This record gives sequence, C-alpha cells and structure tokens, in this order.
Amino acid sequence: MDAPLWTDTHAPALADLPQAEVRDRLDRTVDEPMNLVVQGPVGVGKTAAVRALARETHDDPDNDLVEINVADFFNRTKKEIRSDPRFEQFLDGRSRMAKRDMINRVLKESASYAPMSGSFKTIVLDNAEAIREDFQQALRRVMEQHHRTTQFVIATRQPSKLIPPIRSRCFPVPIRAPTTDETIDVLEGIVEAEDVEYDSNGLEFVASAAGGNLRKAVLSAQATVVEHDELTMQTAYQTMGELGHDDAILDALSAAEAGDISAARKAVDDLISDEGYDGQEFLSELLRVARAKSDIAGDDLARLYRLAGSVDLDLATGTDATIHLTHLLSAWSTESTESTERAA
Repeated sequence: MDAPLWTDTHAPALADLPQAEVRDRLDRTVDEPMNLVVQGPVGVGKTAAVRALARETHDDPDNDLVEINVADFFNRTKKEIRSDPRFEQFLDGRSRMAKRDMINRVLKESASYAPMSGSFKTIVLDNAEAIREDFQQALRRVMEQHHRTTQFVIATRQPSKLIPPIRSRCFPVPIRAPTTDETIDVLEGIVEAEDVEYDSNGLEFVASAAGGNLRKAVLSAQATVVEHDELTMQTAYQTMGELGHDDAILDALSAAEAGDISAARKAVDDLISDEGYDGQEFLSELLRVARAKSDIAGDDLARLYRLAGSVDLDLATGTDATIHLTHLLSAWSTESTESTERAA
C-alpha cells in the first residue's frame, strides 16, 4: 500500500488504548517516570502503547523518544550498523571496533545525551527477547549509570528471557491479545474517522481472522478499503484471500534451494520484521507453502519436515526466530545438495 498506514495515522493516544489495565499502568508512569517492561504477544500494540506514553510524557517526543529494534543490532553486519543514520554519529571513525563494543557504545551514547525537553528521555528496546545475556549485563550497567536522565522501556514477547537484574529494575506492563470485540471497537473507530462504508459483519470477519493481532487487523482493514472502497464481509473475504505472503515464502525456499542463504535470510527477516509473523507461525506457513505451492516433494520435502521439527522447540522458547529459520533453510539446502550429489 502506498498510502500512509492506518497503524501510523490512527495511532492511539494514551487514553484511547483499548485495554483499561494497560491505560491504568501507563498512567501511573506519566508523572513518575520509571523503567518499564512492556510484554505481550506479537501485534497486540506494545509499540503503539509506548509511543502513546511518550506523546503524553514528553513535550518533544520526536526527539526524546529513541526507538531501537534489537534486530537493528543483532541481525546486521558491522558495516550495516555503522551506516545506519541513527548510529553513525556514535561510530564515526571506529571501523575497527568489535560488534559488541559498537552496540555498547550506541547504547551508552544514546543514554548519555541530554533530553531536548523536560528532565529525561525514553529509549525503547523492541524485541528484547533476542538480546544475549552478556549484552543484557552491559545494558544493566547503562541503566544504572543514566537512571536520572533516561527511561528505558523494554518491549518483549518473553520477559523470562531478561536477566533478573533488569526485570527487577523495571515496572511490568503486560498487554494481552485483544478480544474480538476490542479489535472491532478499534476498527470501527478507524473506519468512521476515514468516512468509509462498512458493516458489522465485515468488521467482525477482519477482527476474527486476525486472531488477537491488532496490527494485522488494522492493516487488513486498510487493504480491503484500498481495494474496494468499503469494508464488508464480502470485500474483506475477497481481499484477505489475496493478502497472503506465499510468493515471498516461495522466494525464501527458492533462494535456499539455490544455495543463496543470504537472500533466504533476507526474505525470512522481512516477513518476520515487517509482516508480524512470529517464528512458529512462519514455520507453519513455510511447510504449508512447500507442500502445496512448490515443486518440493519426496525426500526433499521429508527432510524439510524433519528439520522443522528440530527447530520448533527453539522457536517456542522465544529465541531469535530469524536465526533458527535461516539455519533450517541452510541445513535443508545442504542436505538436498549432498543427496543430489550422491545420486549422481
């Protein structure tokens, strides 16, 4: 979609967050800022809630809210980190610095500069379950050193992955998956603000299909309206049947089959980071597409299923999904190639 995303143009204010318990907890931190762990499943509105809090708290949220996705560090090369415009000012002239030292420096420097307004700024670390324990220890020291001028908000699907010294320094803000009725209320507010024709069956269909992923529901509703200029049961069904990412998943499989693991990894990362898949959801879709829409069959398909079983537990525990899924595709590609060579 070329139009601005509704997740941005209709970002909620703090008072508009759909879950009363989340509003109450965040309200308590407006006048008494503290470090937070915002925890919940993918797509439930963790980032939207943090941004709403920042707009309520800071006079200049554009400058005093610093958002860092953990994947910006841990899934990128040193060159990519150095060339990121958000980080290059901290890393200029430090080409020989180890990746670990680069990450520590960015965190320290981001935490140390003075806020543009008020007495503190907010640094958000998203997808924090992927931070290794040694980096968490470094983060703990930064949090201790700059606690007077920097509020840290750690957004994660799995707070149990955080070390106890970090959890003990943070106020927990759990965000559950919204109910279908809560999702419908959010969608109804958006389509009315957009002056879009809709019916209740269309809203319910989109909300139910999203399965508690609020971001997915809002973007599905927008895609339906962009294509049909209305949101009804029929138009939503037609659009959402075309919204899958089978072609992108096929690209990942084809790249792996050709031995281009870098391209396969990029395809996986794009779907997880941009489209909101979690690891197990992506694995299920990968197997479905491989079985139903690719030329993969016989021993190759059996190997893919066997390898999928070996990474399923890792994905369930919340470790880095992109790494495990890329390893799966790499191992599958290698085994397929070796099998072909033995047959020849």
